[in-house]
Amino acid sequence: MKTDQLIALLSEDLAPARRGMVLGWLLLGLTGGGMLAVLAMMMTLKPRPDLALAMAGGPFWMKITYTAALAVLGLVIVQRQARAGAECRTPIMALAAPVVALIVLAAVQLSAYQADSAALLMGQTWTVCPWAILALAVPVYAGLLLALRQLAPTRLPLAGAAAGLVAGAVAATIYGFHCPETAAPFILVWYSLGIVLAAGLGSLVGRWALRW
Repeated sequence: MKTDQLIALLSEDLAPARRGMVLGWLLLGLTGGGMLAVLAMMMTLKPRPDLALAMAGGPFWMKITYTAALAVLGLVIVQRQARAGAECRTPIMALAAPVVALIVLAAVQLSAYQADSAALLMGQTWTVCPWAILALAVPVYAGLLLALRQLAPTRLPLAGAAAGLVAGAVAATIYGFHCPETAAPFILVWYSLGIVLAAGLGSLVGRWALRW
């Protein structure tokens, strides 16, 4: 059989993918993994005892906004990477916006009169924070990985890194309900480190786990 005949045979009766199918698969994987991560946080770390009081203040919502923004932008990248050959330069560049905003806020806090730079930067949980985020990211990443395997990513390391970014950002958001730290410098360094670790691990795993 000639090549063009084989292509014609394989392409017979092909129908376009359903509208919203890609996002549907990703949201399904994200929801399942996210629920497992929430359950893990509730059973092991537990929400901070003063959560209701913390939620009444701006610093708590600052860190939640930061991590949630990264999660949303990461999901846009994953959605595009789930389609063969889709371009995602714009959402990748947009990731700089929440990071730059937090850098500015961290600089303001660090430069404040009599600011305790060490306390703002290191807090009390810096040795735990990034690793807890990475651990909580595992079930979220697994859910996204299963979803991506139903789709058509072609740049596997990038797709895996984007899924890891989403997983890390979602995990950081969930971890934020346990973590007492709210200083912008701490969030910028240690929350971001946990998210970057998840993205890096996601790239390594995606390189082989997403092979067709």
